[in-house]
Amino acid sequence: MSTAVAEPEVAPVARRRGLLLLILGALSAIGPLSIDMYLPAFPGIAGEMNAGQAQVQLTLTACLVGVSIGQVVAGPLSDVRGRRMPLLVGIAAYAVASLLCAFSPSIYGLIGFRLLQGIAGGAALVIVRAVVRDLYEGAAIARIFATLMLVSGLAPILAPIAGAQLLNHTSWRGVFVSLSVVGLLLLAAALSGVRETLPRDRRESGGLGHTLVTFGRLLRNRAFMASALAGGLGFGGMFAYISGSPFVLQQVYGVSPQTFSLVFALNALSLTLTAQIGGRLAGRRVAPARLILIGLFLSMAGAGMLLVTALFDLPLAMLIAALSVMMCGAGFVLPGTGALALAGQPQQVAGSASALTGVLQFALGAIAAPLVGLGGEGSALPMASVLAGLTFAAFAVFVGLRRAPAGVSMG
Repeated sequence: MSTAVAEPEVAPVARRRGLLLLILGALSAIGPLSIDMYLPAFPGIAGEMNAGQAQVQLTLTACLVGVSIGQVVAGPLSDVRGRRMPLLVGIAAYAVASLLCAFSPSIYGLIGFRLLQGIAGGAALVIVRAVVRDLYEGAAIARIFATLMLVSGLAPILAPIAGAQLLNHTSWRGVFVSLSVVGLLLLAAALSGVRETLPRDRRESGGLGHTLVTFGRLLRNRAFMASALAGGLGFGGMFAYISGSPFVLQQVYGVSPQTFSLVFALNALSLTLTAQIGGRLAGRRVAPARLILIGLFLSMAGAGMLLVTALFDLPLAMLIAALSVMMCGAGFVLPGTGALALAGQPQQVAGSASALTGVLQFALGAIAAPLVGLGGEGSALPMASVLAGLTFAAFAVFVGLRRAPAGVSMG
């Protein structure tokens, strides 16, 4: 009798949790959609607005800077005000900012509106991670992050393909109109499917001063910083690849926007599949830190292959193979470092910890993206050099901080 009674009670809870994870995965796709969907249009934007490669890449940098700002504001705010309302405001603002991007009169206007779009999207991204921390503990966080990447991983696979197909019928402005529509759909989903996960009695009561103290404590925590910084450097490499690959593949190797989108989708698929393997192994057969190390070794191997390819002008197939190996490594590193950074933090500061993790990721991405363009447009070497430098730095930071003696202070 007890079993018969319990099953109807458990099933609705499981369905609600599954629906919530689906919505959170879709919300976490805001970042990849905002970044990847307009990548095939980079050369077109440069031509229409009479802008150079570095200027067009600044539209990507502006979005990344905005995401950092949005996270550092919305994360601590959600610790005080709860998760739901800041999330809804962020999604609505994202839809409006995307539409403004579509009507940008100049490259500088586009840069400014991309900044606003990033701020709004960053609020959604940081709260998604905080909600996961509210609901799960320990190694389960790594598994849930991997599950979310399975859902949101469709975005970097499909976004450049969709963007390239849209360019067959409209200009890059139509891409941003589409992103605005996506924002409205996500707002409707969040209104109906996301409940408050941080009760009032568990919220932080401090103001800005308390937030700064929390940030300071996290910055001095070696275990947190090892994961957060390594993940940030990994994201920096990801955005160096994202900003440089449209020009390298289309201008250096001469592929079409459609072929570029397929190559990009292949690499995104490599990242997503590896993340699923890591999620299944985390906390069961392999410790999360060991999975991160495996990913870092894979990333360094891919970076070495990429450098050799660029130095000796090897064929396109070698370039694609090198990038694919790097993306496989990132599939272990990115969700693993994010989960490991949050797992040791109490629920009351999950928003702040998520914000600081996200700020490091997107700030380093914002720095890395234009570096590729400043190195020149006629070779893959600038992109390869930046990727290699960031990948090896991530390994050094992760190993160095985790092995530091217990008495060593971070500040």
